[in-house]
Amino acid sequence: MAITVTPLAVDKVKQILSSQGKDDWGIRVGVKGGGCSGLSYTMDLCEVPEAEDKVHDIGGLKVFCDKKSYFYLSSLTLDFIDQLMDGGFKFVNPNATSTCGCGSSFSA
Repeated sequence: MAITVTPLAVDKVKQILSSQGKDDWGIRVGVKGGGCSGLSYTMDLCEVPEAEDKVHDIGGLKVFCDKKSYFYLSSLTLDFIDQLMDGGFKFVNPNATSTCGCGSSFSA
């Protein structure tokens, strides 16, 4: 299984990177403890992968994920919803057994 990033999300991340002069950077997705369901998603701009990272090239966007997080995110789809209400990056994770109402935390 692999992490998937929708074309709209790829384009949005590339716009963000370009606006900050970081065209050759990528993103790091992961999980951390916390949130109302136990684990929270993380997403940060990242220049280079860590030694143990899984690295994906999706539509020319580098996506990094550490091994621990990849256990929870191996089938993740990262999407971008372009709406005024409830818009932004959305994590669609089939590994999640429950999620909070806002979708930013989950349990597995």
